[in-house]
Amino acid sequence: MTQTTAMGAIDDIYEDLDADVSEERFREAVEDKVEQMGGLADEETAAMLIAHELDESEVNAVADIEAGMQEVKFIAKVISIGDLRTFERDGEDEEDGCVINVDVADETGTVRLAFWDGQAQAIDDGQMEPGDVLRIKGRPKDGYSGLEVSVDEAQPDEETEIEVELGDGSTIDALTLGQSDVTVDGRVLSTDSVRTFDRDDGSEGKVANLTIGDETGRVRVTLWDEKADLAESIEPNTCVEIVDGYVRERDGSLELHLGEEGAVNEIDAEIHFEPEADLIADVEIDDTADLAGVVRSTDPIRTFDRDDGSEGQVRNVRIQDESGDLRVALWGDKADLDVAPGDHLYVADVEIQDGWQDDKEASANWASTVVPLPDDALDAPTGGTAGGGGASGAGADSADGGLAAYTDDANTDEESSGDDRGAAEAAAVSGGPDGTEGGESTSETDDSTGANAVADGDEVEFTGTVVQTGDPVVLDDGEQTMSVETSEAVTLGQQVTARGQIHDGRLDADDLF
Repeated sequence: MTQTTAMGAIDDIYEDLDADVSEERFREAVEDKVEQMGGLADEETAAMLIAHELDESEVNAVADIEAGMQEVKFIAKVISIGDLRTFERDGEDEEDGCVINVDVADETGTVRLAFWDGQAQAIDDGQMEPGDVLRIKGRPKDGYSGLEVSVDEAQPDEETEIEVELGDGSTIDALTLGQSDVTVDGRVLSTDSVRTFDRDDGSEGKVANLTIGDETGRVRVTLWDEKADLAESIEPNTCVEIVDGYVRERDGSLELHLGEEGAVNEIDAEIHFEPEADLIADVEIDDTADLAGVVRSTDPIRTFDRDDGSEGQVRNVRIQDESGDLRVALWGDKADLDVAPGDHLYVADVEIQDGWQDDKEASANWASTVVPLPDDALDAPTGGTAGGGGASGAGADSADGGLAAYTDDANTDEESSGDDRGAAEAAAVSGGPDGTEGGESTSETDDSTGANAVADGDEVEFTGTVVQTGDPVVLDDGEQTMSVETSEAVTLGQQVTARGQIHDGRLDADDLF
């Protein structure tokens, strides 16, 4: 084959190529391929091989990268650069290795890159900066913090424009994917315990989360390694400044990660968080929802053994808003939260699942946020749209009714004992319809003549679903609850009928069936 014919063939192959690579770089790759194959392939064959590799590995966007791909090539902008880490290799004669992580993004998402050894050292020496656009070739895999690409080659691309902003977010609702060097203030809503994990290089890493909110919304903050311990030293409701954060995406939601030079500083400020909540009646199974309501009942903590031999725990609470009520399962550390009937509770990013007897229930797992709120924080929940998470918008204006309308239904009188408060819940309130005063509680039951007050000593029969076990058992018939003294064993979700006399606002059950 003549040189002219070969050049023409390469031109044709390049013109048919569906990949974002310049002709100059394509020809350089062809020459490299010919050299690598030691004369076993001519330029046309090498061009066909390169074209095939490009067609197989070129992706149009970061969002198209998947862990199962053998190799990918893509273009992205540098949004943050981590610290250089060194590690020992297994072989006795092997030199110590080093690695550095770089987060890059395009308009569709973010991904973490791992640069090794010489490349990592060059980056640490200042040969890369946030804002640089790179043309990257590497191997995707699942890392602890999500998708990660181990880089084989990375070249600067000064011609391509990527619309990803760098700079501070100022408020939570202003955070956008790909931002770096973010400084934002917020009130700490919740914190998680520190978790450890093993990296591919054999070192141990640490990670923890906290959630902050302001007048515009909330966002989860991820703290890595030595910064992770901050999550256990900061109390909820503390106002803080997050310095040197960068915005990433996880499971469709924005997260704020703390940069290597970042900090979480307590500040002397008053930051108000306005939660936005979906109405309980509007959520459906498989939704991810944000809910807010008054706690109607709480269960004791239950422990269980996981498959790996560790011990887990869960606690069920039932919350009510203006549209209905729902059981919420608090898992892990969230089960230890100090909540009681009458408290206001905000649970965000909970999964709506199929519960007992085809009833809906919410699951608050590690990715959820559970926040006890002051009584005046939720004058009225707003009806949002279930299914979203991450950085969320602010609530709408308060309206008449709402949670404030349920406060009396969820609390006993402030003068009542703790036992009275936990037992009476929505069924027993101070100052009942018959005009009783102080801590004396009454409850109501329906008969053929309508709703009548029930006094101590009255014989009543109450049918409902068990929403709290222990002492007392609490039954819920969909309209009110009844606290029941019984020695019978019951389970959550079981429907039972209790018959007996009312004493101090509780039904002393002679029969339970």
